Amino acid sequence: MLKVVIGNVPSLTGEVEKRVIRVGDGSIIKLFDRTPVPRKETDVVCPHFLELKWANGCPFSCAWCYLQGTFRFLERGKKPFIKDWRKIELHLMALFQHNSRKELLNAGELSDSLIGEDQNPPASVRLARMFQEQDCYKLLLVTKSDRVDNLLKIEPENVIVSFSINAFPVAERWEKGAPHPLRRLDAARRLQEHGYPVRVRIDPMVPVEEWKGHYGELVGEIFRRFEPERITLGSLRGLSTTIRHARDTSWVEYLDERSNWGLKPRFGVRLEMYRFIIDLLEEMGFKDYGLCKETVGMWRGLELDYRKIRCNCLLY
Repeated sequence: MLKVVIGNVPSLTGEVEKRVIRVGDGSIIKLFDRTPVPRKETDVVCPHFLELKWANGCPFSCAWCYLQGTFRFLERGKKPFIKDWRKIELHLMALFQHNSRKELLNAGELSDSLIGEDQNPPASVRLARMFQEQDCYKLLLVTKSDRVDNLLKIEPENVIVSFSINAFPVAERWEKGAPHPLRRLDAARRLQEHGYPVRVRIDPMVPVEEWKGHYGELVGEIFRRFEPERITLGSLRGLSTTIRHARDTSWVEYLDERSNWGLKPRFGVRLEMYRFIIDLLEEMGFKDYGLCKETVGMWRGLELDYRKIRCNCLLY
């Protein structure tokens, strides 16, 4: 049996917790810990979570995709690639038998989670069924796809689906190949009606001309269709490797400020965008929102406590 490595991990609250660090060699299941506990105003807040690295790559061509830099040394680049299913199952079974604290495994950090829908059985179904035999861990599927028919054929047990959405002109200009945001929202609504917990990421928000109208329209379209379990907001960010290897760098003009997770738009611009969206959400009585990879200074500017973060990659 593979070894499940446990370690002491500092949390955002200052406590030290015993967490799963990796299963086996960490090639399939590993704790995302590349964002240290923040110390400075410009440090980003990102709680550590378990990655399920079952696949690499994405079929879409989003201009700012960090996978362009992550997989720059691979001959196939960011072309979708699914790892050995026997290995994936072996690592998951080892984790399930360890049965520690309840956690969410993010299957969309290094790939779109719906890249294998043409397989037999479909990759999403195959992954979901592995999680049905236990009740300690849940699977997080993160996607820009609208190919949800396969997920609608199975029971929504221990699976959360999260859709990355953007304002319409932003998606049309920079999220090449991805379905229109309304198609993604319709797919999300169908999954929720089937019984899946569905989350939404409005990320990365870009301060294009008339952005208030565009993002206000997006929020309206979301709630006309369904109410997400959680909404995570994120602003445009560019790691140096992403910028160097991006084919389309027209989005870089919006980046002005440094953080320990790359460049971002100016603080005041981001603050205004977040405040605008949060005010809309709170006007509708929606409280379950958080920020993705945002700085300590931004959390404080919004008068939010980052130690109580509720974001996309957390179970609760």
